[in-house]
Amino acid sequence: MPTAPISLTNDQKPRCVWPGADAFYLEYHDIEWGRPVTDDTRLFEKICLEGFQAGLSWITILRKRERFREVFYGFDIPRVAAMTDVDVDRLLADPGIIRHRGKILATINNAARALEIQAEFGSLAAYFWSFEPKSEARPQTISHADVLAMPHTEASRALSKDLRKRGFKFVGPTTCYAFMQAMGLVNDHIEGCFCRHEVEWERGQLRRPVK
Repeated sequence: MPTAPISLTNDQKPRCVWPGADAFYLEYHDIEWGRPVTDDTRLFEKICLEGFQAGLSWITILRKRERFREVFYGFDIPRVAAMTDVDVDRLLADPGIIRHRGKILATINNAARALEIQAEFGSLAAYFWSFEPKSEARPQTISHADVLAMPHTEASRALSKDLRKRGFKFVGPTTCYAFMQAMGLVNDHIEGCFCRHEVEWERGQLRRPVK
């Protein structure tokens, strides 16, 4: 990750440094990353794709995301939960995704576990947002150094522990923290990034889902 705290691209907007100058990555940073999400399908997709990222870079997964969506039926939870060994063999032969048997099987397993959470909590959103850290547990401003120093947090460790107790796979604390960052459960756009105050406003307007 670059060491400079703020990146200025051709449009001269100050940003977090991690997207670099890649237009595809910049669009993801500006429009998606950190914006609060309460849609179950998007939350399920993200926790699965974060699992596929393990050992890889997120840009690798992002470039393959559309194909992942195609082969996993738009991450429709019941349809993924119903996938069979025939589907697994089909996916292992598809060069458009990450062909890792364990991660493919984990996605199907996690869909079944997600259905159980929906039955218990009413929605995945209500479950995941119950792990949002309290505002007093977070620094008021986030620097580049802060982000580098937080591969996982107390909240992400708690989420990981609970998910694993429920039978989820590929949901370690670092994976869970990346999920929380991306889905807006925390705002880790650094101080000075033009997105930080936009995201904070969206989080302030958000009606948190409850059980």
